[in-house]
Amino acid sequence: MTDKILTEQNGEIARIIFNQPEKRNAVSLEMWEAVEKALKAFAEDPAVRILILSGAGGRAFVSGADISKFESERASEEAVTHYNTTTKRVYTAVEAFPKPTIAQIDGFCVGGGVALALCCDLRICGEGSQFAIPAAKLGLGYGFPGINRLVNVVGPAFAKEIFFTARRFNAEEARIMGLVNRIVPDNAVKQTAEETAAMIAANAPMTVGSVKFIVGETLKDESARDLAACEQRVKGCFDSADYIEGRRAFMEKRTPQFVGS
Repeated sequence: MTDKILTEQNGEIARIIFNQPEKRNAVSLEMWEAVEKALKAFAEDPAVRILILSGAGGRAFVSGADISKFESERASEEAVTHYNTTTKRVYTAVEAFPKPTIAQIDGFCVGGGVALALCCDLRICGEGSQFAIPAAKLGLGYGFPGINRLVNVVGPAFAKEIFFTARRFNAEEARIMGLVNRIVPDNAVKQTAEETAAMIAANAPMTVGSVKFIVGETLKDESARDLAACEQRVKGCFDSADYIEGRRAFMEKRTPQFVGS
């Protein structure tokens, strides 16, 4: 594991940190590969109920690809294919992560940073955060999955504006577009992300997980939706010990202690 990707776990809350602050947490191939391994480990850990993704240094979430690595990582057609395949796997793994995910956005969120944030379930940013997808300034092609995620979050008109202009958008513009869930003071982003994570982690994991799955199905074409799997997950909630615990805790006027089964 490269030291440019850090992982932490505090009880039920896990964290993946992009740790290259001197480059505004620009991401190299080895960093994407390390993230992929961390995602797999946290997904398989039953103690983890929620994952926060963040950047080190307080100046950036992720500012896109590490351009200084292009000559070694993206110079040939074969290398570009390998890089793109790896990043596609990581984005898919974040989007399909079986537990809720939060993008804690401090400062700049650019290019691949926006793509990564869009894969998360919630996005919380500071008042000074700035967002951009500068592909049109670099002549880069941008594939269907990434554009589709953006359209699903902000709609087609804002997605076109973001790509066509390639300009930076401030936090309030991002909120208006629906790109972020919440804006908080810059010095409160980490605390807010952790408080939100703790709130979610205290709720019934099967209910939260089923809602995440079902929302994902609503975004698919109708013919591709697995409604039987949706019903199965709903039934699983009602058949669970957590449903019994939730009812009893409500009647007894106490905080429920959910176990995820």
